[in-house]
Amino acid sequence: MEKFQKLHGVAAPMPLVNIDTDMIIPKVFLKSIQRTGFGVNLFDEMRYTRDGEEIPDFVLNKTQYRNAEILVAGDNFGCGSSREHAPWAIADFGIKCVVSTSFADIFFNNCFKNGILPIVLPQEQVDILMEDAERGENARMTVDLEAQEITTSEGTTIAFEVDEFKKHCLLNGLDDIGLTMEKASSIDAFEARIAAEHPWM
Repeated sequence: MEKFQKLHGVAAPMPLVNIDTDMIIPKVFLKSIQRTGFGVNLFDEMRYTRDGEEIPDFVLNKTQYRNAEILVAGDNFGCGSSREHAPWAIADFGIKCVVSTSFADIFFNNCFKNGILPIVLPQEQVDILMEDAERGENARMTVDLEAQEITTSEGTTIAFEVDEFKKHCLLNGLDDIGLTMEKASSIDAFEARIAAEHPWM
């Protein structure tokens, strides 16, 4: 998993509330267990017509937001089913950070396991970031995970909280497999001891 330390990029404003995982990646696309290839269908029903044409008014179809790496969203983001394909699609599109006033618990935890930083802030601070994001591609935000700060394009700094363990995992690019491999020497030693003590196993 790629390390997340400091991100400086375009933020896309999506003030909709209750964006569920089926809106993020519709169930018709859940045909693979690979983590890649879902970005093109992120928010599919909002991005495209039934004929597959882009809907110009959708935020991620606008020129200034096509390369957005930060998403500033409405309340209760990621609700609905627990499909891990939702953060897979977000990450595959290129979004590395999502800011909202609240997230569904399973989606929130799945984000950390897939290299995405979900940030919870009070509504008044989300409003500041939403307004900044609406300025377009020239208004780039900086998200500093080590310092736990977001800096707007105009220099306003907003502090955020993050669980220390989850922060450690993102800073070091550790998913569940990576965390296990950190203990590889201890695992090898345990297996060698068990093999010596119980050779019949």
